[in-house]
Amino acid sequence: MAQSTIDRLIINSPYEEPARHWRYERETRLFSLADGRRPAGYVVASESSKAFDDPGIFVEIPLVNQIRPRVKAWREAGWPGVSSITKRLLEHWCDPEEFESRRFFFCQLEAVEALIWLTEAPAAERVGIEIPGDGGAFVRQCCKMATGSGKTIVMAMVIAWHILNKVAYPQDARFSRNILVIAPGLTVKNRLAVLAPAAAGNYYEEFRIVPAGMLDKLRQGKVLIRNWHALSWESEVQLKKRRSVDKRGVKSDQAYTREVLQEMANARNLLVINDEAHHAWRVNLDAEGKYLRARDLKDSAQEATVWIGGLDRIHRTRGILQCYDFSATPLTPSGKKSSEEALFGWVVSDFGLNDAI
Repeated sequence: MAQSTIDRLIINSPYEEPARHWRYERETRLFSLADGRRPAGYVVASESSKAFDDPGIFVEIPLVNQIRPRVKAWREAGWPGVSSITKRLLEHWCDPEEFESRRFFFCQLEAVEALIWLTEAPAAERVGIEIPGDGGAFVRQCCKMATGSGKTIVMAMVIAWHILNKVAYPQDARFSRNILVIAPGLTVKNRLAVLAPAAAGNYYEEFRIVPAGMLDKLRQGKVLIRNWHALSWESEVQLKKRRSVDKRGVKSDQAYTREVLQEMANARNLLVINDEAHHAWRVNLDAEGKYLRARDLKDSAQEATVWIGGLDRIHRTRGILQCYDFSATPLTPSGKKSSEEALFGWVVSDFGLNDAI
């Protein structure tokens, strides 16, 4: 029965796939309790959003809605095709007895499962799945996760999955033991320190992400956490403006890479994780090198240029094996109306705000 208000928000368990959802009809402005999971998607502002209490227009994400049922079938079949290390991790993460007091949320497990499925599931199961790129040379995949749904834990799961597999199977080119995590600011960078396996209070021990017997192997990998500002470099124009006695030119890609990667300077085939990845969009420039954006987005465009431009330079010198983006709002700004923002085309998993609530 349709109703004008929602009498109870919590209708699903956070530890299981949502079985019901509140459906909203914009025409009648009424809610109805519907069976099944809400399709993956996001809401954009409508012309009437300011006129009355209209949440906006719901836009589905076809790629995620294509991937979801395949990942579910793969999960129910026991994750066929994965390595023995990956199988051990998945069984560990999904064991309710192992995590009796603090289980992982369904959305966390589904996000990491989607990334694993895209890497390890039999090729026949992935036929027809085409993930668009961002126009650059390295591969990106994005997990869209609402704020508060625990994406840092998923990052730790991803890091453990890659490092433990690479340590066990050094010749397997699908995995990396060298992880570069990029943060959108110093506050977030400090919060992400828990992703370093040797750090005090690290998530691998705090949340038992890795079985105790695997911790030593995990520490054979390297995790470097950098703020996006660390990716900046001085252009030739900026160097000329300084009018310094220092006549050195722009750093080469090699010198730049060594400076950014520090103790990982010689590492190759890196796994990159972008936190709050909506800051990391590829900027379009016109023939004169000017931003094709509104004036008030200049700072945002410069940050995005530094972030992605820096990763491009690292990719040229060391190779980025894979880039995983995490964001609640993975949208590329247009500088115009919010309805004209473009969702990252490489979103492969979605747990939006309505589901999180």
